[in-house]
Amino acid sequence: MKLTLMFREYCSLCHKMKEQLQPYQQQYGFELEIIDVDEDPVLEEQYNELVPVLLNGNTEICHWFLDEPALQQVLQNEEI
Repeated sequence: MKLTLMFREYCSLCHKMKEQLQPYQQQYGFELEIIDVDEDPVLEEQYNELVPVLLNGNTEICHWFLDEPALQQVLQNEEI
């Protein structure tokens, strides 16, 4: 399983969400792709004020703050 974190290097919320994802990544073993939206004008326009955004494929799990119940639901559904 691979999740994607839309990220900005200077964004404190982005760094916090990345840190909060680490225990889940260790427990569930998913791959985490980190994409800096400022490196792609299309992504920057799409996610501008929403970052950080956590995605499962093209489906948003959460933005700004880690929604742990939503993340767990995604991770547990993938285990079945």
